[in-house]
Amino acid sequence: MGNRLTQIATRTGDAGTTGLGNNQRVSKNSLRVHAMGEVDELNSNIGVLLCEDMPQDVRDVMVEIQHQLFNLGGELSIPGFELLKEEAVQALDETLDTYNAKLPKLEEFILPAGTRGASLAHVCRTVARRAERAVVALGNEEAIADAPRQYLNRLSDLMFVVARVLNRRNGGDDVYWKSARMQRTEAKD
Repeated sequence: MGNRLTQIATRTGDAGTTGLGNNQRVSKNSLRVHAMGEVDELNSNIGVLLCEDMPQDVRDVMVEIQHQLFNLGGELSIPGFELLKEEAVQALDETLDTYNAKLPKLEEFILPAGTRGASLAHVCRTVARRAERAVVALGNEEAIADAPRQYLNRLSDLMFVVARVLNRRNGGDDVYWKSARMQRTEAKD
């Protein structure tokens, strides 16, 4: 990777450019910088989620995800460099399978609500989707590996599932959308 930061306020970005890990200067409005920023925002939101009380296994998964997102940010900061491995995508798949197996099937769409932890997980889900869109946009213009896009796609799914897990942590449930179909069903009961 490029140089480690020894100074934060360098003033080298005052003209609207930033340095990548390979010392190339690019516009702060470039697709690559947008993707890096979205991944950084996602990682920061997971940091906020980690301030909440949660089962240790979920906490361990979130901490590992933060490390992998840092790898992803590093990969995005150096064109042509691959740091996020396929194994990280597989680990998310396995975690999804594990948590999904313990959850009841969804009968309706759920709202991004419930406990504070679940709601924060939903915020992480939406930021992961935005980060995925930014990586897709970058991939449409420049060659990038498949793992970053796949990782963010799986991660958004996992954050949805984690929200459901956190809503049930103390005996709670999902907050269901009151669709016309559900309202008719409730009226019959």
